[in-house]
Amino acid sequence: MLKEIINLTLLQHTIRTATPLILAALGGLLTQHAGILNIGMEGMILMGAFFAIVGSYFFSSSLAGVLMAVGVGILVGLLFAYFVIDLKSDEFIIGIAINILAGGLTVFLLRSIFGVKGAFSSPDIVPLPRFRLGFLEGIPLLDTIFNNHTVFVYVSWILVALVYVYLYKTPYGIWLRASGEFPEALETAGVSPRKMKYISSIACGVFCGFAGAHLSLGYLTLFTENMSAQRGFIAMAAIIFGGAHPIRTLIAAFMFGFFDALGIRLQVVGIPSQFTQMIPYLGTIVVLFVVAKSYIRKIKKNVEGES
Repeated sequence: MLKEIINLTLLQHTIRTATPLILAALGGLLTQHAGILNIGMEGMILMGAFFAIVGSYFFSSSLAGVLMAVGVGILVGLLFAYFVIDLKSDEFIIGIAINILAGGLTVFLLRSIFGVKGAFSSPDIVPLPRFRLGFLEGIPLLDTIFNNHTVFVYVSWILVALVYVYLYKTPYGIWLRASGEFPEALETAGVSPRKMKYISSIACGVFCGFAGAHLSLGYLTLFTENMSAQRGFIAMAAIIFGGAHPIRTLIAAFMFGFFDALGIRLQVVGIPSQFTQMIPYLGTIVVLFVVAKSYIRKIKKNVEGES
């Protein structure tokens, strides 16, 4: 029984389930560094998933689907930035509003455009192509784990490195972090904190669009209502666990992806889905509890040191 659960397929599924978390978390950590808590990522992912299906179905192209997902992500990112940055609205409330909007809008459009309830699938939906790395084909272990994935799996790893370089090795990354930590000093240096915050919000929309496209065109080839399944919040948990650092956030996303994949594998051995679907969220709660406890312990040490 244990061999049916803990095997190479579990690792392969972990990579696939972690990918949307990695992509969304990369966008969320950019807004985090800019001093914005964007819990609207859940809605961004959901709308990205829906419009990826729309583009792929009507234009018979997975690329068109990805472009539509990115386009709606940019629009939502601009909307979020306008309310939070320009109108000084509460970022938490705006994020919740975006999530509610996405849930209602996708249900409405699903019924209006495709005339169905619950889910839409069609042979006319063009999925994201899967790739095989030729140099791994002769290595059974690596071939099973790292081959036959969509482009976003491999791109997500590259993006982690690029975001790390951007944040810590370029002046633009320094400006972005300063817009959240020291906006007055940044403005004194002649750089607009507002501009950097807008850039981070738009980038978050792009990354969440990628995550949504991977869900509906790569991970599956269909759209179901609320298919983002709280992944935006789990991505936020990965950011918190990783301290908004790209590498540590990547590790956290893989950990949460493992919990998700484990739940799927447990269904294979007959464990009820009602229980297995709880595993990713239980894992998230446990991890956040550990992080919070560690944070409280550090505060106590600092207080005791000062006294």
